[in-house]
Amino acid sequence: MRLPGTRYQEHGWEHVRKLLGQCSLQALASLCPRLPDLSQQQACLDAYLDAMAELLHANRRCARATAPGNSYGDSTLELALELVCELQARPADWAAFRSAVAAEHARCGAFWDGPGGEAILRKKVNDMFAVLRDKVDSDNYQVACGRSCSPNKMYAYRMLDTASSEIARIFGAWREHREQVAAIIGRPVEGVPIEVRQMRGAGDCKAGWVVSWSETLERFSGAPGPLHTRSKRFANLKSSPEKIRAMLAEIGEYEELSSNRDCDRMLDANEAAEWLEDLWRVVSESRAGDDPDDAPPGPAAADAASWTAQALAGSSLPVYLAVYLKMVGGADETYPDEWLDPATGELPTMQQLALQDHVSLPTLRKRRDQAIAKLMGAARP
Repeated sequence: MRLPGTRYQEHGWEHVRKLLGQCSLQALASLCPRLPDLSQQQACLDAYLDAMAELLHANRRCARATAPGNSYGDSTLELALELVCELQARPADWAAFRSAVAAEHARCGAFWDGPGGEAILRKKVNDMFAVLRDKVDSDNYQVACGRSCSPNKMYAYRMLDTASSEIARIFGAWREHREQVAAIIGRPVEGVPIEVRQMRGAGDCKAGWVVSWSETLERFSGAPGPLHTRSKRFANLKSSPEKIRAMLAEIGEYEELSSNRDCDRMLDANEAAEWLEDLWRVVSESRAGDDPDDAPPGPAAADAASWTAQALAGSSLPVYLAVYLKMVGGADETYPDEWLDPATGELPTMQQLALQDHVSLPTLRKRRDQAIAKLMGAARP
């Protein structure tokens, strides 16, 4: 999920969380016995921050640290370091973590040394940074938008984004989930439901679908949906479909707007088309040998598409189309009709392709960029 000003809400958060947890266990190894002592709270925080800075620096070249943390170009390491700095500026979150450790210690003694102790400690670290993450992103959202947003509301945005993605997944496999689709849309399913065609992204997800999905989830999964647990966290949303509708629309609108920036990373549509034609020409010449007189003319559009398909063998169709979307643009008269979105007559958007491939938008971008790199590598003589 992406919203204005936020940096920690995408799938890259999992890398950030794991890197922070991995380093925290080492940083806390000698600090845990001191944590229950309230008089040492600040001293422990200072020692923890120093140790985290050293450990993150020591791990700066590992695969997890260098992995993309979000779609804005921040690495996992950069996001982890900045969140540790935020902890220094927000000591109340450290105090809450210390209190949780002290409470566990009062019940179980030195739990960090016992069986499963590391897992318990890591869970408490994860909780601390998750709360801090939403505080940071909600503050930055308010700066970017000029609208109020609490950490709880940021959590609600993320829940709705997850819900809409899950509904899209269920709709995409409606034959296997016919009964659940019927429960969500509120009518029997006979043939392809029109709702399946309507669901292209979070902005197309209806509030009623979210409420029905949550209300009936326990029947299909064994666990209650987020709007229907005993927790009161989402009580105001369950009875306010207009709020759900507005929040989903905002998620969808910003993702659509921000996905358009892909077109600006390399070239505009005309330049990209020329680049791809040059690439195909170089491929033809390199295959013809070193004598330029023997080189055949550049491939026709159908031949070029065939060569591209060979070069990208193993890529899914959504990834394949994402390459064309970036390199040539959404509209081109040479595209086969089966590639096109009937509603627009152009290639599907990145958001639509991500849904078709059952992956997140950042994951699809990564696979598309890898495919383009492979395409360029195949073109080298």
